[in-house]
Amino acid sequence: MPHATLDLTGRHVVVTGGAGALGTPVVARLLAAGATCHVPCIDDGPGSRGLPGVDYSPRVELTDESSAAAYYAALPDVWASIHLAGGFAWAKLEDTTLATVRAQLDMNAVTAFLCCREAVKKMRARKSGGDIGGRLINVSSRGGTRPDAGLSAYAMGKAAVTALTLGLAAELRPESIWVNAIIPAIIDTPANRAAMPESDFSRWAKPADIAETILFLASPSNAVTTGALVPVDGPTA
Repeated sequence: MPHATLDLTGRHVVVTGGAGALGTPVVARLLAAGATCHVPCIDDGPGSRGLPGVDYSPRVELTDESSAAAYYAALPDVWASIHLAGGFAWAKLEDTTLATVRAQLDMNAVTAFLCCREAVKKMRARKSGGDIGGRLINVSSRGGTRPDAGLSAYAMGKAAVTALTLGLAAELRPESIWVNAIIPAIIDTPANRAAMPESDFSRWAKPADIAETILFLASPSNAVTTGALVPVDGPTA
């Protein structure tokens, strides 16, 4: 049974990147709270990480305006849209190409912008039925707020997500559409473990724990928090 104060029964929630290492536990937690989840995928399916009962939509390119618009237009009423899709790049300045910068902006900022814009259209359409408001959740990163060496392209993309979140929070507040972002550092995923095998994995934030924060931000129980950049780095130094 859904937790009484975090009940999303009857509400439709979009989760981009919902078939990934973070997205899978996020979708599972939303399902447990009663939500109906919609997951756009760039390929033909979620593979072994898919969850039963989730609306997976293949061949959705979220960096393409027409593809993103068509995806959201075909959905039922949307209560929340959670944007986990993104990308990462590390390179020294002299090795960072313009193509890399543009790719990071597309994967991180453009996808978040298009999804926010199209989700808001669906949220506004619910007003005719007397149901107002909604929730938008983006993913920036500690690299987008406190960039480190080698992260120039990545930091630019995530800093744009941060600016988008703060700007939309101010713009949409009168409509009771709350806009927030989570700020992870290193997330404990198989890919990160493979890339940094000598690290202390116990200090990395666990996807299931991050999912709890996302659930609250997406729920109607979040009655006052908007324009927040919420750290979810756990014990990471």
